[in-house]
Amino acid sequence: MKNRVLTMLLCLLVSIVSSSSSSSGGGEQSLTANGKVLELDESNFDSAISTFDFILVDFYAPWCGHCKRLSPQLDEAASILASLKEPIVIAKVDADKFSSLASKYDIDAFPTLKIFLHGIPVEYNGPRKADLLVRYLKKFVAPDVSVLDSDSAISDFIETAGTYFPIYIGFGLNESMISKLAIKYKKKAWFSVAKDFSEDIMVLYDFDKVPALVSLHPSYNEQSIFYGPFEEEFLEDFVKQSLLPLAMPINSDSLKTLKDDDRKIALTIVEDETDEKSKKIIKLLKAAASANRDLVFGYVGVKQFEDFTDTFGADKKTTLPKMVVWDGDDEYFSVIGSDRIDEEDQATQISRFLEGYREGRTTKNRLGGPSFIGFINSLIGIRTVFMIVFVVCVVMLIQTINKDEPPRDGTQDRTDRASSSDSEAKSKDYKSGDKED
Repeated sequence: MKNRVLTMLLCLLVSIVSSSSSSSGGGEQSLTANGKVLELDESNFDSAISTFDFILVDFYAPWCGHCKRLSPQLDEAASILASLKEPIVIAKVDADKFSSLASKYDIDAFPTLKIFLHGIPVEYNGPRKADLLVRYLKKFVAPDVSVLDSDSAISDFIETAGTYFPIYIGFGLNESMISKLAIKYKKKAWFSVAKDFSEDIMVLYDFDKVPALVSLHPSYNEQSIFYGPFEEEFLEDFVKQSLLPLAMPINSDSLKTLKDDDRKIALTIVEDETDEKSKKIIKLLKAAASANRDLVFGYVGVKQFEDFTDTFGADKKTTLPKMVVWDGDDEYFSVIGSDRIDEEDQATQISRFLEGYREGRTTKNRLGGPSFIGFINSLIGIRTVFMIVFVVCVVMLIQTINKDEPPRDGTQDRTDRASSSDSEAKSKDYKSGDKED
């Protein structure tokens, strides 16, 4: 019996491995940018990402509802992107079937989109409607630095850029002054230099002399201006600090962005970030951020992201607003006597909080329970969990078989007699217990 069950389990494992590594026929498909979504598998994936300079890959599962809704959007975008001067190819992988590819690229949710730029994967966090997806992806095939020679060229550039990336325009700057930074931060921002422009443009973008580097955040309606010194170190500091808005809403998408920033986060926790009281505080946070560029200023509402605020000991019963300085990992700092923002003179209270933090009048805290779950999830994906559960079940089944298997050394009679005696004793105890009840 035991050998038969073990044989069945081995067959099941072989079947799982075989189904994961089998090809769906995608390997025979010609890898050409024909305006259709390519189907990739383990046999042609590496070839695809080395053949095409720009390829967006959809890691999906056939049973996933979100994947099914995304599929026609990708089909529509594929034909448009293939016609660009620098074509962008869209492909898909059944990550549920080809699990080794899913594991290699840390896929633990569906659908997951990744852009492969010259073979290097970059997480895709942009829109998923066809027209917006096309606009977002055009960023990756645009020139490192666009040269603009008129007011209309500036307007067209900003229109093409859209709202998903910050935009840098160098007025009166030589292209070579920002080319290195444009290459370094190409995945995160648009870069351009304006060679010719009118005074109307100076008024529109609020700068009064040249050279000037203007940073725009269209989605937040924010802009910053840098007048120099135009040395690489100072330029990069400005670019890095301007990649994020002055006051950043904290959500699952923005947390991914923060991973690439090594600054600490001055985090304000409110009840509801959409109410008027919170909007007033957000405006004050932007003013504070302008004078404290070495910190990222963020805000989050308990109503909007309760699981996250719980990790800082803030819930619906906590007196809010509350300020902390978070290291972006497992620790945060409370400023002694200055972590709450009352109704009166909030600007002064924010200033006192920052002053107390810089003077070291703080207590160090560790994030609470939910962050631990997040940490575990970051180490092991859903597939790993399933495999662990499967292995545990197999071990338990084998132990059960070993326990129930009759002995083969001639001791069966003794075992039966012992079991019979145990059963009689238990029966007496059970009856005795009934009487006591």
